[in-house]
Amino acid sequence: SSRHVVSASPGGTSGTGLPGQPPELTALFECPVCFDYVLPPILQCQAGHLVCNQCRQKLSCCPTCRGPLSPSIRNLAMEKVASTLPFPCKYSSSGCLLSLHHSEKPDHEEVCEFRPYTCPCPGASCKWHGSLEAVMPHLMHAHKSITTLQGEDIVFLATDINLPGAVDWVMMQSCFSHHFMLVLEKQEKYEGHQQFFAVVLLIGTRKQAENFAYRLELNGNRRRLTWEATPRSIHDGVAAAIMNSDCLVFDTSVAHLFADNGNLGINVTISMC
Repeated sequence: SSRHVVSASPGGTSGTGLPGQPPELTALFECPVCFDYVLPPILQCQAGHLVCNQCRQKLSCCPTCRGPLSPSIRNLAMEKVASTLPFPCKYSSSGCLLSLHHSEKPDHEEVCEFRPYTCPCPGASCKWHGSLEAVMPHLMHAHKSITTLQGEDIVFLATDINLPGAVDWVMMQSCFSHHFMLVLEKQEKYEGHQQFFAVVLLIGTRKQAENFAYRLELNGNRRRLTWEATPRSIHDGVAAAIMNSDCLVFDTSVAHLFADNGNLGINVTISMC
């Protein structure tokens, strides 16, 4: 299926260890390719050199000695040492001060507030990433077609909802000195059955998002459909909300109950908690 990103109308590093812990100890675990840490399960080449498992899968020989990487040899002694050390978060250079047991590191890094933000626009076409402060300048520069409306109570008008394939309607809402992204996404979950997903994201952190609530409302023909929730941070993104159905979900037959000549108006209200 084709995907069109549109506005309201179609078209649109390595750490140095903890105080009191010799930095050369964690440095022993640095991967020579990506400079992240080699963490259990720890595999070595036949000469004893380490490389992290992610890099290992992409290599045909040891980056240190050019020797063969197979058969895989497990280094249990280094695994035991790794289990006694706290390792800095991979986003320490961006400001994260946490050091964690190697088993807790991947889960933390998935949700670390210092992780770079990706472009919040739905679809995978834009590969931009950067700091939270750079998100709005990026949107204004690279996604000029996105309309911005001022105020806490607006109407998000999605035009031509009968367009075939996967379609996204995107617009911005500005209120309470914050910017919110409104996304309506149409997907074909299985053959012949299309669903719409509507969600509001805050251009901000998860903590900031907890200060707000949003309401989406479809009105018309003596019917009303309402969804109320806390906005998602763009750190989580649209895909996570849709995957968990943590948004307003309706199918094409419901959309047609509220649409007017193929245009669907969604009342959006944002409030502070």
